[in-house]
Amino acid sequence: MFTGSTATGRIVAEQCARRLIGFSAELGGKNPMLVLADADLDKTVEGAVRACFSNSGQLCISVERMYVEDAVYDRFVPAFVERVRNIRLAAGLTWDAEMGSLVSQDQLDVVSRHVDDAVAKGARVLAGGRARPDLGPLFYEPTVLEGVTDEMELARDETFGPVVAVSRVRDVDEAVERANDTCYGLNASIWSTSAHGAEVATRIQAGTVNVNEGYAAAWASHDAPMGGMKDSGVGRRHGREGIVKYCETQTVAVQRVLPVGPLPGLPLERYATVMTAGLKVLRRARFLD
Repeated sequence: MFTGSTATGRIVAEQCARRLIGFSAELGGKNPMLVLADADLDKTVEGAVRACFSNSGQLCISVERMYVEDAVYDRFVPAFVERVRNIRLAAGLTWDAEMGSLVSQDQLDVVSRHVDDAVAKGARVLAGGRARPDLGPLFYEPTVLEGVTDEMELARDETFGPVVAVSRVRDVDEAVERANDTCYGLNASIWSTSAHGAEVATRIQAGTVNVNEGYAAAWASHDAPMGGMKDSGVGRRHGREGIVKYCETQTVAVQRVLPVGPLPGLPLERYATVMTAGLKVLRRARFLD
């Protein structure tokens, strides 16, 4: 069982294939969040902050893309941006901080490169967008970008940091189409106050889809399998599937009473007729039960 980048996951899979041993992996993601027209916007704003910026965005299941229906875009995005601008950044282990540092200089370099590339190609910074060396050597502000397009590195590559791209969509169909337009399929989030949200969730190509939560509901459901589709992984962890994958299944069959072959002196044609009739009776009896 491997957890990490898709690039390293491919190497591990090749090594396992040469040894003919089982392989399971949870790999990268570019996880989408869909804000539907009937979402509770106050709850969605708070949920989006957790989904995007918990652990400074350094979670494989963090949200990095957000698709907001046109009907609520002009109300949701300003409220979300205002909340992001007021996230409390601090070092240390005290409870007065909402977000802390990145884990390494390499990760800070990736986040900076993605944001700088997007801005240079026309993306607009709605919140954040810069490193904060005054707080610590690896701090980067929680960042919201608008106008991200496919030629930008940030559009499709996993950032693994406190950055989210927000996009306006006409309707649910466009939101689903754009959410699925990725080589990844690890986690997704749908926000809606009606049963419509759960129906939309089934259309998303991701191993886990949370309704009215960013990722914690599926992650904490240990009896339910969790893992990725497409380039986001192979196999599942949690649930029955997460245990059985470590097992080598063996079948032991003991034949009793009658032999599998025909009885002595019974012609093959007669044996076939008797066996066919017997199997039909057994199948019918099982169906009736």
